[in-house]
Amino acid sequence: MPLAPVAGRAQLRAFIAAFLKTWTTTEWDILNLVSAGDVVMVERLDRTRVGDKAVNLPCCGVFEMHDGKVKVWRDYFDMTTYTKALAE
Repeated sequence: MPLAPVAGRAQLRAFIAAFLKTWTTTEWDILNLVSAGDVVMVERLDRTRVGDKAVNLPCCGVFEMHDGKVKVWRDYFDMTTYTKALAE
């Protein structure tokens, strides 16, 4: 994971809001989805526009579920891919 973990609902909302305020559109293309017990893994392509810049970011999300809700969420991606697309 390229960023420090975020814990707690309020902190997670603030963290996501910081990204969303600059995004003009976002689509998540699910490439592969597997699960075993309470663990779900999703390979996806996050297609985001930040202003007029396209950012296509390959990601892998790992979700640990508990009682039908996400208990732990980890995303793995290359931060350089994201920052390089913004700089172009």
